[in-house]
Amino acid sequence: MKITNQMNIQNVLKTYGKSVKKTETPDKVNQSSDKVEISSAARDIQIARKALTDIPEVRTEKLDEIKQLMASGNYKPSAEDIVDKLFSGIDAKNN
Repeated sequence: MKITNQMNIQNVLKTYGKSVKKTETPDKVNQSSDKVEISSAARDIQIARKALTDIPEVRTEKLDEIKQLMASGNYKPSAEDIVDKLFSGIDAKNN
């Protein structure tokens, strides 16, 4: 294809260039910055969660003490104590 009338092409390009420039320049819009406010209850929850993660899951000193008692043969909990501990966990979950 041979294009012979370059004046029309130049006019189209000029018109296109004007319309593109108009759409590329956005109007000045007042932009306000975002603001986040955390309630005091949310702060308390954050502090409680942090404290909870800092607590170890296993009390190693208590575990070591029981291990020593078991190794020496001096750890003899009563059956009643074992049952009480088992059911106290179940009661806590149901409430």
